[in-house]
Parts: sequence; structure tokens; C-alpha cells
Amino acid sequence: QVQLVESGGGLVQAGGSLRLSCAASGTVFSIHAWGWHRQAPGKQRELVAGINRVGATNYGDSVKGRFTISRDIAKNTVYLQMSSLKPEDTSVYYCAATGGPGTYWGQGTQVTVSS
Repeated sequence: QVQLVESGGGLVQAGGSLRLSCAASGTVFSIHAWGWHRQAPGKQRELVAGINRVGATNYGDSVKGRFTISRDIAKNTVYLQMSSLKPEDTSVYYCAATGGPGTYWGQGTQVTVSS
């Protein structure tokens, strides 16, 4: 089992920045891919950014050039640096880790961008 705890969400003005963190515990050695997803009210959950075991990254089209995913292997933590935030980035952001029997999810952290 893997447990994920997100932090770093909050309220920010448009154009501002936030950094989200996702700390993993448990059988972290089984994780081969990490991801940040988001889900706004009435919308489907979407992939924001992903990073795999060798460090390859991918991003959703709406955040390319503004968000950066990174990881600290020693701390079993993944980060999402968000810059040039827009009101449409307002959502609950979820961390996900894939490995072993499936995908594990964190509880989510709210990000609100005011115009």
C-alpha cells in the first residue's frame, strides 16, 4: 500500500505562483510513475502533469510552459510548481502514484485563482 499526502494549495491571484507537494509513504519502491491531476466542479478529472521512474515528464496542453513537475527521490516527494496561474486553473488537485497492484490517490488539495 502507498499513502499520499498533498499540501501547498491555497488562494492566489491570477499571475501568481504556487508549489504543491505530494509526500508518499508505504511501499514506495513499487511506484514507477507519478502524476498530478485536477478536477473542477462539474468537470472530468484531467491529467495535469506526469513523471516516470527515469524522470521523463509530460504535461496537459493547458499547462505546458507554466507548470513543472519534479521529484525528490530521497524524500519520496513529488512537486508541482505552478506559475502564471489563471482563474481557469482553479480546481482540486490530486496526486497519483502508479505501481504494484494499481494507482493510489491522495485526498486532494484546493487551488483557487482569483481574477
